[in-house]
Amino acid sequence: MISTRVNVSIGAPNSRAWVEIDLAAVVENARTVARTAGTRLLPIVKASAYGLGAVAVCRALEAIEPWGYGVATVEEGAELRAAGISRPILVLMPAWPARFGEYRASLLTPAFDHPDALAAWRADDGGPFHLEIDTGMARSGVRWDDIDRLAPLTDTPGFEGAFTQLHSSECDDGSVTCQLERYFTALSRLPRRPTLRHVANSAAALGDPRCALDLVRPGVYLYGGSPGGAIVPGRSVVGIRARIVSVRRVRAGDSVSYNARWTAPRDTTIATLAIGYADGVPPKLGPGGRGHVLLRGARCPIVGTVMMDLTLVDAGEAEVAPGDVATVLGEDGGQRVTLGDLVAASGMQPRGILTGLGARLPRLYA
Repeated sequence: MISTRVNVSIGAPNSRAWVEIDLAAVVENARTVARTAGTRLLPIVKASAYGLGAVAVCRALEAIEPWGYGVATVEEGAELRAAGISRPILVLMPAWPARFGEYRASLLTPAFDHPDALAAWRADDGGPFHLEIDTGMARSGVRWDDIDRLAPLTDTPGFEGAFTQLHSSECDDGSVTCQLERYFTALSRLPRRPTLRHVANSAAALGDPRCALDLVRPGVYLYGGSPGGAIVPGRSVVGIRARIVSVRRVRAGDSVSYNARWTAPRDTTIATLAIGYADGVPPKLGPGGRGHVLLRGARCPIVGTVMMDLTLVDAGEAEVAPGDVATVLGEDGGQRVTLGDLVAASGMQPRGILTGLGARLPRLYA
């Protein structure tokens, strides 16, 4: 569990800043998806499990016995295999022949949307594959009404799955109905039905029973983020802490940070935190934003331009000192900064905040 009381004695030894990850919360959120959808999971762990560490997350998720894991790249899949993950790993990015050797070497399952690539895979006795069908996203996948180009190539036992990506699953705008109709129309034109049909991301898995087919693909919800719409976020997963490295008194009228974008309205204490935008602190949390951190359980506003390595905080009259720990995301003293708070203050999506966490921040797992 992520601590609710923060002091200088906790955290990574000698670390200036770090990320705390509650793996039990990830598993609980996954159980919620599985219970709601009533089908097996294909957890999406691309981009290092949204910045949290794919190997650690997958090892924790083994407790729910998912069908497999979804990644975006061959390299991500190979990393999981090297760490001993044995379940199927679906690479969601369309595959091309130049990398087939790497797919086979790591026993990765490719996705196809082009007949030439799929024909080459079959000719090389490549093994199981999934077909991506574009029903409205227009980023990858064979168009639903152009499925005949690939249909003959799916008449093989290796044709394991078919999927599509919903572009607005959190909205009640009729688009999900349209995309599902297109998806099933495309499937009806194939010579055989795939074993695994999957269309649902987090929002659809939790909010639309029509989308719970053979698999669902939860992503941001697993990591404590809201998938949008009326879906309430699951358990909080991530905490971000940073130590104070400098404290100074400034007088009313003094400016701080680059471009002097914030001026002290009164005499106050400025605490310099050892974390910045290179670590994933959204720049818009500074002046003009509504960003806060917690210091000794009190909410303190972020002031001045967020810098690459440092962030300034108005600590008011609080007694703070170098080495004290500030909470950028998480709980302290009964107060909380949520992922939703960062989203509201920065204008970013939760996915962007999580995947933006810098690699130089140690990850501490609980």
